[in-house]
Amino acid sequence: MTRVLAMANQKGGVGKTTTAVNLAASLTATRRRVLLVDLDPQGNATMGSGIEKRSLERSVYHVLLGACPLVEARQTSAAGHYDVLPSNRELAGAEVELVDLPHRETRLKDALAPILEQYDYVLIDCPPALNLLTVNGLCAAQAVLIPMQCEYYALEGLSDLVQTVRKVREHLNSELEIEGLLRTMYDPRSILAQQVSAQLVQHFGDKVYRTVIPRNIRLAEAPSHGLPALQLDRQSKGAKAYLALAGEMLNRPVRETTIG
Repeated sequence: MTRVLAMANQKGGVGKTTTAVNLAASLTATRRRVLLVDLDPQGNATMGSGIEKRSLERSVYHVLLGACPLVEARQTSAAGHYDVLPSNRELAGAEVELVDLPHRETRLKDALAPILEQYDYVLIDCPPALNLLTVNGLCAAQAVLIPMQCEYYALEGLSDLVQTVRKVREHLNSELEIEGLLRTMYDPRSILAQQVSAQLVQHFGDKVYRTVIPRNIRLAEAPSHGLPALQLDRQSKGAKAYLALAGEMLNRPVRETTIG
């Protein structure tokens, strides 16, 4: 059964796209079939997968507006060996154009339906905002993976995101759950990081992944090469952490979570 996960956090700079790209590559390395959907107009997941966003003839923008089927827009990442539904700045105007279209919240879900059986995992990189694009991602997903830094403002933003997930579950996608919280850019020397990490575990229990993604220069360098960290330096701490995350996800029982 295909597992569809949305990477979501309205706070920018928390490692959301880094997680989407490197988790896609790590799951592919375990012989899973993966589709990465770039739902962010910045197109960073597209570029990080080695695909030139400026030369796209078809993208997720065209798919959402019904101008072409998903199979005509997807590409294969030569760097990561997974498929990508790419994005670029054209997507920025999609939210306005979607407003008057029927089923505007479920356009992505409907587009994914014909090809879901071709994949083991579909990862959706949502934009750092609680907008109609993010709602499309949440409606298409079975669960939300929340990357977050262990800092005070991240906790504040988390409550807003949980509220959004609850509303989407109540009104648009009754199957939506929280897959897990991923601690990113973690510095174990920081007392604040330790305290916030402890609060997350106390409140969310085993929904907090045991795997922690450290601050790592290779994770920061990889996008400039158009490569996942796994291909840039397999022995780096960042690459090993995302491989460990993929392993933890594959060994985790899928169960429903109360959103609160």
